[in-house]
Amino acid sequence: MRLLVTGAAGLLGRELLRTADHEVVPAYHSQVVPGGVQFDVRRRDVVREVIRSVRPDGIIHTAYKRDDWAATADGAVNVALEADGARLVFVSSDAVFGPREAAYTEHELPCPITPYGAAKAAAETAILAIRPGAVIARTSIIVGSDGRSGEEQRVRRFAAGEPGVFYTGNIRCPVHVSDLASALLELLVSDVIGVTHVAGPQAISRFDLGRLIALRDGLDPQALPSAPGTPSNIRLDSRGTQDVLQTRLRPASEFLLSRR
Repeated sequence: MRLLVTGAAGLLGRELLRTADHEVVPAYHSQVVPGGVQFDVRRRDVVREVIRSVRPDGIIHTAYKRDDWAATADGAVNVALEADGARLVFVSSDAVFGPREAAYTEHELPCPITPYGAAKAAAETAILAIRPGAVIARTSIIVGSDGRSGEEQRVRRFAAGEPGVFYTGNIRCPVHVSDLASALLELLVSDVIGVTHVAGPQAISRFDLGRLIALRDGLDPQALPSAPGTPSNIRLDSRGTQDVLQTRLRPASEFLLSRR
C-alpha cells in the first residue's frame, strides 16, 4: 500500500513513519521531514495537487493545529474531498465531548465545549458525510517514550520549578504512541468503517499521569505541583474497538512502568 501520512513531523506522525509496513510518503507543513512533501491542509488546491501527485491507496490524517479552525476542521474536510479512491483514517480527539461521569462509547455523538473540540467534531461530521467508508479514530492524551510528547515535556518543566500545575480533576485515558500508531495501521487495512475509540483502558488524572512519567524518568514526583482545577472527566470507552484489534491498548500505569 502507498500511504500518505499528514502531520508527519508530529509525535504520532513520526511513529507511523517508523512502524508502517507500507510505502509511506510523509506530508509536513513547516518542519521538514526527509523524503516528504510540503502540505498546507488549509489550501484545497495544495491538498489536491499533493494527493494527485502521490496517488495514495491510504491516508492517515493526523495534522491539526489546536487554535486554528482552518487547519483542524477545514483541512480535514479538504483531505476528505480530495481523497477519492484512498482509504481514509482521520485522527480525532476526546475533546469532541464534554465532561461527565460515564465514559463515552463509539456510537455517541459529539458534544464539544471548546473551540478545538468543536473543530474536531465538525471535521468528523463532514468526513462521514463525504467519505462514508472512512474511519474516525478518537483518541486521548498521547504519551511517548522519548520525552517528546507534551505531557512528558510539562513534567520536566514543572519538576524543574517552572510555573504551572497538573490538575487532579482532569481525567483522561492516555494512550502510548506506539499502541496508537499500531492500531491506526490495523484500522487502515481492516474493513472497519465509522467511529472508533483508540485510547487507553485506564482513566487517570493528569496529575497522576505526571507522577508516573516522573517516576519513569527518575524525577521526584513530589516536586510536581497540583491543583484540583475545574472538574473535567472525559473518558473514552474503547472496548468496542479493542475487540476488533490485535494491538493491545495498554493502561498508562503499564506502559510507563515498562519504559517502552
